[in-house]
Amino acid sequence: MLYLVGLGLGDAEDITVKGLEAVRRCRRVYLEAYTSVLTVGKEALEEFYGKELILADREMVEQEADSLLKEADVCDVAFLVVGDPFGATTHSDLVLRAVKLGIPYKVIHNASIMNAVGCCGLQLYNFGETVSIVFWTDTWRPESFFDKIEKNRQNGMHTLCLLDIKVKEQSLENLMKGRKIYEPPRYMSVNQAAEQLLAIIQNRRLQGEKPEITENTICVGLARVGALDEKIASGTLQQMSTVELGAPLHSLIVTGTMHPLELEMLKLFSVDSSSFENNAGQRT
Repeated sequence: MLYLVGLGLGDAEDITVKGLEAVRRCRRVYLEAYTSVLTVGKEALEEFYGKELILADREMVEQEADSLLKEADVCDVAFLVVGDPFGATTHSDLVLRAVKLGIPYKVIHNASIMNAVGCCGLQLYNFGETVSIVFWTDTWRPESFFDKIEKNRQNGMHTLCLLDIKVKEQSLENLMKGRKIYEPPRYMSVNQAAEQLLAIIQNRRLQGEKPEITENTICVGLARVGALDEKIASGTLQQMSTVELGAPLHSLIVTGTMHPLELEMLKLFSVDSSSFENNAGQRT
């Protein structure tokens, strides 16, 4: 049996009882280590689970999945995912590979940022399409995610923006030379995401457009959701570019039309209450 086990969002203790029982009876246990991170390290998980964990990076999961599934038809193998197992399409591919090999599988769900984001007070059924905001480079500055945020806002919907994670990435030079040298991990902050959105707004105005999203659009920054030191801040997009939320992981929400109850909840986390009272771009 292949078990896909969600670990939740916080630390080692967030695994479900069902998930923990599955992990403890598995011969091999892999920890997916590139789409998200917990607030504790691999060693803390191993101590709590009573199992040695094998780190599964993107290369292993996407290119060496067959080795990961080896012998899963005759023994139990677990694949651990921060959040919920189906928060990333890569894991659907793993299930399809298992089915082709005749390996039965079981999914053990857990909380993910996709539903835990409701902690800020915005209603989950008022969210539109989720988008990913990627790190820009000197030569690559995509804006397609902005168009999706605008479309959501035009429809009155909030947008959850998942912020880029760079783990075990190679520089272009090392990649071209075939050198297995990796860059230090990088995690996009709410500040960086807001700065990129502000830059796009300026670009669009220079092109004669009137963006649906402005510097005064109410946004929400979230950090380490589910952890003891979880932090939430609400305010304008401009304020999100300077707010300090600390260590990763961060997420950003661009609001759409807000129910008065949602607005009252967001005020609990306001950087400056006047940004709600004086904001002409606010929608209710």
